[in-house]
Amino acid sequence: MATIIHIETSTDVCSVSVSKDGFRLFDRTVPGSVKGSQASEQLGKLVEEAVDAAREKLDAVAVSSGPGSYTGLRIGMSMAKGLAYGSDAKLIAVPTLELLCVPVLLGDHDMADDALLCPMIDARRMEVFTAVYDRALRQVMPGQAMVVEEDSFKELLHEHDIYFFGNGAAKCMETLNHPHAHYIDGITPLAKNMLPLADKRFHEGRFEDVAYFTPEYYKQYEAKLPKNLLKINEQTL
Repeated sequence: MATIIHIETSTDVCSVSVSKDGFRLFDRTVPGSVKGSQASEQLGKLVEEAVDAAREKLDAVAVSSGPGSYTGLRIGMSMAKGLAYGSDAKLIAVPTLELLCVPVLLGDHDMADDALLCPMIDARRMEVFTAVYDRALRQVMPGQAMVVEEDSFKELLHEHDIYFFGNGAAKCMETLNHPHAHYIDGITPLAKNMLPLADKRFHEGRFEDVAYFTPEYYKQYEAKLPKNLLKINEQTL
C-alpha cells in the first residue's frame, strides 16, 4: 500500500499526479509550463495541489529522471528531492524513455510479439535521446544521444517492426523510411503514466539517494549567452 506523488518535467509539458495503491487520485497537466523564470513557481503550485489531494503522508516521490530538457529535469528533480526530504518519503527515479513506452503499450496498437519500441526525445537538429525496448520493457539498445542517419537501427529494422514515438520521432520519418518503421503521434511523457513504473519500483525497493541522485542528461549541458550579451561581446572584440 503506497501513496506516491509523480512529477514529470522532462519536456515543455509539466504534469503532476498522485496515486494510492495504484489508483490515481489527482492529475494535472500544464502544456508549455517548463519554460522561463517562473517554471519552479508553476511546478510548486501543482505540487501543492497534489499534496492536498493526497490527504495523508506520502510514502514516495517519483520523478522523471531523464533524458530531456536540462532545465526541466533540474527543476523537477529539485522539487522531488525537496518534497521527499521534507516528508521523509522515498525517492523513485523513472527513466523518461521508459515512461514514454507506457501509453504505447497500453494503447490500441496491433503489434507483433517481437515488435520493438523506440521512444525519441528531441535534442535539436537531427539528434535525439533514444533507446530501444522490447514489449516487456527490456532494453535492446541502451539509452543514448544519437544523430539519426539513414542506416540508424538498420540491423534491428531488418528483423523487427520498430515503433517510433515521442517529440523527436517526427523529424526522423523521412530519414528512417524503412517498411518496418512505424510512427505513433501524440506520445508525451506524462506523470499519470508513471504509476505502473513507480509502483513496481516501490514494491521492489528500488529507491534513490535523496542527497546524491542526479538526472540522466546523456550529454553535457552547454550554456549559451543571451543574444544581447553576444552583441556586446562582439563590439568589445
